[in-house]
Amino acid sequence: MKIKEAYILYVPLFVIVILLQLYLSSFRLNIIIQMGVIGFLLFFNNTVFSKKFLNQLAPFVFLFLFGFIGTLLHKYDFIDVIKDNFHFFKPIIGLCVGYLIFRKINDFRLFVQVIVITGLISAFIHLFIVFFMTDFGSGSISRIRTFTKDNFLELFSIFFLLFYKKYAGKPLFSNTFYSLFILGVLLFSSMLYFSRTMIAMAIILTLSIYGYTRINKRVIILAGVGVLSVIGLYIYLNNANIKRGASGIEGFLYKVKMAPEEIFSAQINRDDHRDLWDHWRAYEAKRAYALMKQQPSSFIVGTGHGSLVNLKFYAPLTGDQKGIRYISELHNGYMYVFYKTGAIGLLVYLFVMFRWYFYLYKNKKNFVAVFISAIGLIYMFSTLTITGLYNTRDIITFVLGGLLFFAKDITPAKTEKELI
Repeated sequence: MKIKEAYILYVPLFVIVILLQLYLSSFRLNIIIQMGVIGFLLFFNNTVFSKKFLNQLAPFVFLFLFGFIGTLLHKYDFIDVIKDNFHFFKPIIGLCVGYLIFRKINDFRLFVQVIVITGLISAFIHLFIVFFMTDFGSGSISRIRTFTKDNFLELFSIFFLLFYKKYAGKPLFSNTFYSLFILGVLLFSSMLYFSRTMIAMAIILTLSIYGYTRINKRVIILAGVGVLSVIGLYIYLNNANIKRGASGIEGFLYKVKMAPEEIFSAQINRDDHRDLWDHWRAYEAKRAYALMKQQPSSFIVGTGHGSLVNLKFYAPLTGDQKGIRYISELHNGYMYVFYKTGAIGLLVYLFVMFRWYFYLYKNKKNFVAVFISAIGLIYMFSTLTITGLYNTRDIITFVLGGLLFFAKDITPAKTEKELI
């Protein structure tokens, strides 16, 4: 297509969709806008899906439809069913938007540049929020993060900018000063999120880019060293006098210290709010599992769209003074998928992530293959902490949709040396 048309219509369209996803608080309004974009591209712009991409969407369509089995077995309020439909449609919408826009643009270098520039815009917005809308001078991480918890768009922008030349053989931008300026802003903004999830994702991306996520003897040894290092870190954190509610780095280290317990702790005192909030993700999952035990069929087909988790108390999770007792979403995405669609749905979900991960085995020297593989691993991790693909603020699916379009150009490695 003409470059002028791309810059005038499709690039701005993608930037607007992404920024709305990040900063427009209404999840359902975002979905409606994104569906409108898909409708425009399909029906007014003659853009189509390939068979390979439809194959990528098939598991998510299956999960969406499969969730209705539990709905038919039980009676739920119509509004709750509709809410779950929006959530289970979310990854389908995100992938389609990214795929269709960049199929129309059909320029890989421009695709990478758009991601980076959109990340830069987001970084400026974040820095404005941090310095002018939060109490930055207090040194309190929780106050600095009041309006912004994380931003995976900025993280991908950093890695796209840093490693595009490694795979393409030429820099993403011809002006070196311009590239360094963008990188500096992105790095500064990303550090101010103080996000454990972003740190973990940065590690996954780095390991993927340098080939350390391919299973072999060297990787197994390094993984062992990594596990021992993490164990050593947590031994130190659990023996250090790190106080809850501390400011600055100490507050961040406390969150790192509590991360495993927050997800996996089995012993939680609901009446002790300090204990409860430190282990909130584990409490949600524990309540969901207890409800599934009351309906044995749910272990196979799930409780279905519209099902809610009874917290057994009114939790202050919304602006409502009374709080909320019944929730639909869970932070632990594995438990969320298991609760809604049972073991069958969970297996399908795992299949999707492993299929993306194995792109690295097609060609480790291909930019698209490496990043699709890294995204598969990232979702394996983020599903455990922030609902993964069903996170309402997730923007990775939009990036992935574009990558899946350009995946058609992946040339499989031909020799054993290239595979290793």
